[in-house]
Amino acid sequence: MKQFTVKWFAAYREATGLAEEQVQSSASSPAELFTQMTEQHQALGQYSRALVAINDQMASWDTALNGDEQILFFPPVAGG
Repeated sequence: MKQFTVKWFAAYREATGLAEEQVQSSASSPAELFTQMTEQHQALGQYSRALVAINDQMASWDTALNGDEQILFFPPVAGG
């Protein structure tokens, strides 16, 4: 298992009720981690994936994770 610090923003924060949490996971990518997190926080399931950052750098959803990273999840944003 790998250790991650997950930070939630905007609607994701509201859905989880958390700004940040420590997570142990075998996820190999942010996409896999997000999918696992929707199992823990079912309210996340109503949202699609938008942006992800790893250690404060914008990243792809299929970027390889090694563990000990800080993963930031940003939901889709509507505007007008």
